[in-house]
Amino acid sequence: MPVRFGVKPRNELTVLEFEIEGGVLDVKELRDAVEKAPDIAGNTVVCLSGRGPVWLFGALAHKYHYTKAVATYEPRMNACIVISSHDPKYRVGDILPL
Repeated sequence: MPVRFGVKPRNELTVLEFEIEGGVLDVKELRDAVEKAPDIAGNTVVCLSGRGPVWLFGALAHKYHYTKAVATYEPRMNACIVISSHDPKYRVGDILPL
């Protein structure tokens, strides 16, 4: 599989780390990668962390839309930035420190 995933629960959120083996993901591999991304409980915020194309982030954000919120990791802040939410506690742009 060209994408490896790791799950790290942290307080109110779950960090989903991914790494593209060889550093390049062909768009033809997107469907398989998203289908193989691990299941995550819906009662958490998912924070996507890794280097990859925008279309991979978009597909993963859609996969985890059922969670409280989806965020992306911002290494310069060591925090997760909320990009979508179904829970009024979390708003787009919220900063969740790690």
